[in-house]
Amino acid sequence: MTKIIQISDTHIVPEGTLAYGQVDTAKALAETVATINRLLPQIGPVDLVIVTGDLTERGSEEEYGRFKALMADLDLPYRVLPGNHDRREPMRRSFADAHWMPRTGPLDWQIDLEDFAVIGLDSLTANAAHGTLEPATLSFLTDALAHLSGKPVLAGFHHPPFAVGIEAMDAQNLRNASSLGTALSRHTGQVLMVCGHLHRSIAGLFSGRLCQVCPGTSHAVTLDQRSNAGNSLTKEPGGLLLHEWRDGGFLSHLVPIGTYPGGYPFK
Repeated sequence: MTKIIQISDTHIVPEGTLAYGQVDTAKALAETVATINRLLPQIGPVDLVIVTGDLTERGSEEEYGRFKALMADLDLPYRVLPGNHDRREPMRRSFADAHWMPRTGPLDWQIDLEDFAVIGLDSLTANAAHGTLEPATLSFLTDALAHLSGKPVLAGFHHPPFAVGIEAMDAQNLRNASSLGTALSRHTGQVLMVCGHLHRSIAGLFSGRLCQVCPGTSHAVTLDQRSNAGNSLTKEPGGLLLHEWRDGGFLSHLVPIGTYPGGYPFK
């Protein structure tokens, strides 16, 4: 049974600082790693962890170095994708030792697991908050789907392809989502899309396929659907998603980050 874990929006900042002057994102990532390691005997085996963007706050090599140091304790292999807070070339250099990191172009990759393939798509738009899938990324996706011949696919990227009613974030979603929908519509197998950016657990349909948004590891985008509400964070608990193939289909679990009392027998 194939299982992967998704985390997103770790927003690592230089040592001695807090994200937005409020959030210790490094502590939260360390707790995320500890949570995964602690849960593995209960949920394993797990094949892979994917990080769907915004690894860092400003895309500096110092921040990527700190991210990698925090992830070094993880008892699983992992792969990353860029978000709007990342920078492509510093990220590429920081992961130059990874065989799956492309040497040029968008940071797209693919891994074939037993029950489904995972396709990572680079949605970063340089110097902008919104997302775009470049022609090279769309070609990568189209070619990958053609070679998979109907095998189920989990497609990961950073920017959601739909609006969620948080006005300031909806302005930053995936601008050419229709091109993504067209590419996926040609695939005959099951597709699950997973993304981040919103720091909240949100599920919706896009182009007839399920898209699951992953919460952040340290803080949430405030759920405020009023017009002109602005953009802000709320110190809600972090979370991760466990995606698995079960009984012929995808299934996703929301898992809170941290240690909680239990389990107590039901009697």
